[in-house]
Amino acid sequence: MFDVIVIGAGPAGASAARAAARAGATVCLLERAELPRYKTCGGGLVGLSADHAGVDLSNLVRASIDQLTVTLNGRLARTRRRPGRPMLSMVMRSEFDRALADSACAAGASLRTGVHVTGLREVTGPTGPAGLDGPAGLDGPAGGEVRAAERFQRQQAGCVEVSVRGGPDLRARVVVGADGASGRTGGYVGVRCDQVDVGLEGEFPVSAPTARRWAGRVLLDWGPVPGSYAWLFPKGEALTVGVIGSRAHGGALRSYYTDLVRGLGLDAVTPLHDSGHLTRVRAVGSPLRRGRVLVAGDAAGLLDPWTREGISFALRSGRLAGEAAARAALGDPCALVDYPRRVEAVLGPEMDAGREVQAVYTRHPGLLHALLTCMPGTFGLFGRIVDGRTTVARQLRRPGVRSVTAAITR
Repeated sequence: MFDVIVIGAGPAGASAARAAARAGATVCLLERAELPRYKTCGGGLVGLSADHAGVDLSNLVRASIDQLTVTLNGRLARTRRRPGRPMLSMVMRSEFDRALADSACAAGASLRTGVHVTGLREVTGPTGPAGLDGPAGLDGPAGGEVRAAERFQRQQAGCVEVSVRGGPDLRARVVVGADGASGRTGGYVGVRCDQVDVGLEGEFPVSAPTARRWAGRVLLDWGPVPGSYAWLFPKGEALTVGVIGSRAHGGALRSYYTDLVRGLGLDAVTPLHDSGHLTRVRAVGSPLRRGRVLVAGDAAGLLDPWTREGISFALRSGRLAGEAAARAALGDPCALVDYPRRVEAVLGPEMDAGREVQAVYTRHPGLLHALLTCMPGTFGLFGRIVDGRTTVARQLRRPGVRSVTAAITR
């Protein structure tokens, strides 16, 4: 019996395992793949990701970005520079995730790779169901009407049984699900998502002259498909190129990606990796726990609805989940109920702001391009948002900005 089992060793899972272990819990971190493993991801760390990673990034960063080229469907290119003040750090996710998992192990977590989780089951204790807030194990409006003493008894009595393929079941007092958008824990908890996007991405080896041309510079293209955009991220001798947009426009996105690769002169290059993935954005009010099972990161649909940036959301929600799981396992009767409220307080405003910006961008992509390329001060503000010195949510609270976005989306 473990205090905490964490399913998935990506940024959310490793962050949860590290936080729970540091809080004194016995932690088992399960990962389906062998590490290091490839992960479809642009690999750009915004300021909040770097701040919350908790690992030494000096040997992981492949490029520091202080230049931005923006285009509108491949046209109207404009490059802006911020010399000596990097906005983004580029990493390979295989290396970054390995470092995060290592940091969890250094904190005391036990890592098991090659483990395929096939199911979850809450084990009923002698005083009632393992869920703390009613027969279905779901949160009530204020954490349920069950008295704290009764919740504490149930917590002490029950546990979660984790079934794994080809091995014995594992048990823990609390489980943190960080197994991605298509994992089992999101379905178990009942996570609802109201935005599903598809990302297409390739990693291309390039010549030294091409690498030098993109060194320290990213490309963002506001795409022809409503709400879509493309990127080029330099990582030394490789370029990560991708597009993302609504799954409803999958065919158009494939054409967009093909045209992008051709336009960059990479169509004759055999990619190191070429893959696609789905991102799912949590619907407002969707559950973040069921009884003793918490979800974090992509498993909970926690990411920015506009940029689809998820690493910073994964690191922060993972830490909150790990702290809550450890507190609950070690006897705090309120920890599991508090977790959704803490996530809402920290990440809810950022997701709400992302929805607003995505609504404006979907209708008027040219407006965003004009703001970044023509309006004084906007590029500096964009840089401050990316490097974490301010947030979109904070900017949208300004009265003038609020009135403009309301008028545009009306």
